Amino acid sequence: MDLLAQIRAIVGDAGLITGGDVAGRPADWLGRNRVQAKAIVRPCSTQELSAVMKLCHAARQTVVPAGGLTGLVRGQFSQPEDIQISFERMRAIEAIDPVGRTITVQSGVPLQTVHEAAAEHGLIYGVDLGARGSCTIGGNIATNAGGNAVIRYGMTRDNVLGLEAVLADGTVVTSMNTLLKNNTAYDLKQLFIGSEGTLGLVTRAVLRLHPAPASEATAIVAIDSFDQLTQFFTLAGARLGSLLRSFEVMWDSYYNLIGIQSGRHQPPIPTGHMLYVVIEAAGTDPQRDDALFTETLGEALEQGILADAVIASSKAQRDAIWAIREDVEGQIHLMTPGVTFDVSLPIMKMQAYVEGLKAMLHTTCGADAQMIVYGHIGDNNLHIVVSPRPWNEQSKHAAEEMVYRPLPALGGAVSAEHGIGIDKRAWLALSRSPAELAVMHRVKASLDPFNLVNRGKVLGEMA
Repeated sequence: MDLLAQIRAIVGDAGLITGGDVAGRPADWLGRNRVQAKAIVRPCSTQELSAVMKLCHAARQTVVPAGGLTGLVRGQFSQPEDIQISFERMRAIEAIDPVGRTITVQSGVPLQTVHEAAAEHGLIYGVDLGARGSCTIGGNIATNAGGNAVIRYGMTRDNVLGLEAVLADGTVVTSMNTLLKNNTAYDLKQLFIGSEGTLGLVTRAVLRLHPAPASEATAIVAIDSFDQLTQFFTLAGARLGSLLRSFEVMWDSYYNLIGIQSGRHQPPIPTGHMLYVVIEAAGTDPQRDDALFTETLGEALEQGILADAVIASSKAQRDAIWAIREDVEGQIHLMTPGVTFDVSLPIMKMQAYVEGLKAMLHTTCGADAQMIVYGHIGDNNLHIVVSPRPWNEQSKHAAEEMVYRPLPALGGAVSAEHGIGIDKRAWLALSRSPAELAVMHRVKASLDPFNLVNRGKVLGEMA
């Protein structure tokens, strides 16, 4: 019996896609690429996946895990010789503990579904990002996803208490811890969080929840210098403390193009400023919290730190403010073809870095090149989109050189939250030492000696 027939015997007809139906499925969330693989396997349990992986290990068959397909570094892309493992049939919420504040889910559950399930118990899951409706928990864990609330709740790594994963040889590592404190030797879950599916395939997880806030206050403000931005960030942190949930900054290049020129939005603040910030606070006392939020913005205006400010007075206004910041479709429409970057660096070095990019843009990427800059700032993260003109592989590489090469001297990193995948493999050594990379290779070789799981991603081919 051939391998696919053996797999079909495990997962059933509904669990195996072959032939022309494989290419009929998208390889990314935009649908611009189609899946290339000899088959797509859709297990419905950890046990089924374990049995499949044992067969693949024995046959030396490479596998590529796929979640919601929202990754931006091609970490989910497969080749014709691979088998893709899809978690779309593993979407169960297994348990919610409203007292211990945990939720236990299978890896194919969409992030938004977790939010909705937690809300039914007056709780929230701290990780939130624009792709919430499509991205899955397994993918979030594999990439250590960040998002808009990292400044308060941390990355995915900070919100996972336990998980279960299947190794390349089918071994099931069950570490479904539900405790905030568990200091019993190595924390094995950390091996898999952020490993982009190269060390094992996450099948289940225990996520940490938090009490839902009773108050939310959102504003968009305009600022005319980076020094004033850092003053405002410091003031907001001092006055709002743990209430501060988001501090999202848009440079004028982003706000003018996406917020105004695109015609997709009704901007609450006119153009003409250097920076625009979406600031959000959440707490437990609506009257007190709203007053404190308003007082903080008022103090910043009185001190001349802010040039303008608009506080959302309804959910519709809040959604309109966030729609500008989260308008990925607008970015794609206006900046394609282009290169999307996700870097991190110390806050105090950001403006010099951005100014340096502006100075190099047209000489490096063409006289008609465009660039937009925005980011989370409070957690050191900048997103940059460069659209070179003319567009070709040479101009794309020139844009990568321009963005990545200055980072080591600034203490920065080539990826803040998107991961490495395929697209950033060549640049990983700018952010990791030879000793670190050597240890990573040793870990990979130990858990996946035949290099079968997501081969070629992150570290490239094994030596």
